[in-house]
Amino acid sequence: MSHLDGKIAVVTGGNSGIGYSTAKKLKEDGAKVIITGRSTEKVNAAAAELGVKGITADVLDLSAIDAAVEEVRNEFGNIDILFVNAGIFAPAPIGQITEEMFDTQMGINFKGAVFTVEKFLPILNDGGSIINLSSINAYTGMPNTAIYASTKAAMNSYTRTAATELAGRNIRVNAVNPGPVSTPIFGKTGMPEEQLNGFASAMQNRVPLKRFGKPEDIAELVAFLVSDRASFITGAEYNIDGGINVNPLLVG
Repeated sequence: MSHLDGKIAVVTGGNSGIGYSTAKKLKEDGAKVIITGRSTEKVNAAAAELGVKGITADVLDLSAIDAAVEEVRNEFGNIDILFVNAGIFAPAPIGQITEEMFDTQMGINFKGAVFTVEKFLPILNDGGSIINLSSINAYTGMPNTAIYASTKAAMNSYTRTAATELAGRNIRVNAVNPGPVSTPIFGKTGMPEEQLNGFASAMQNRVPLKRFGKPEDIAELVAFLVSDRASFITGAEYNIDGGINVNPLLVG
C-alpha cells in the first residue's frame, strides 16, 4: 500500500522544477495529482509526461485560480493536499529595484500563494495538508534578493498563522525552505549564462555538502510532510539546503 492512496493533490507551478518532481513523487506514492501553471503548452506537456491532470492558471489572476478550483471541484470533488509551489526569482540590487519588479514578485510569490490557499480552502478536506514552498533566502541576507527574500519571509510568517487557525479542522500547514536547487528558475532571471555559471559556482562552494540540491530532494520531503507519517507536524519550517543556513560563513 502506498502512503497517499486515495488522496487528491494539487501542485501549483507543477510543469517544471520542484513542482514537476513533487507531482511525480506524489503520484508514485498513490495520489491523484493535478498540476497548474501559467503556460498552457508547458502544463499540457508536463501533464502528459506525468500522466496527471493539467490546468492553466496564472496565480497573478485571481479569477484564473477561481476557475481552476471549479474545474478541480467538478472533476475530483474535494482535495487532500495543496502544494503552493508557483514562484519566481528576479534578483536586483537595492537601488535598482523597480516598482514592476516589486509588484510582480510580491504578486506571484506572496499574494498569489495566499489566494491560492484562500480559493482552494473550501474544497480542502478536514485533515488535509498544505505545504508552502519558501526559501532559506528568508534568513540569509543574500545580496540582490531583497524583494524575493521578503516574499519568502512573509510566506513563512503566513504559514505559522495559518497552521494555528486551521488546526481546528486538523489541516496541517508547513513550509519548506530549500537552499540552492538545480531548477529552471535561475535561467528565467535574464542573467547572462557566464554570470549564471559564476553565481552557481560561488554558491556551490558555500554549501557544506558541496552540491546543489535536486528537485527530487525537495519532493521527498514534501511527500513525507503531506502523509500520515507527519501527522503531528504543523506550523513548522524545514530547511533543506545542504547545511548552508547553519554555516553562513563557510567558504572554499
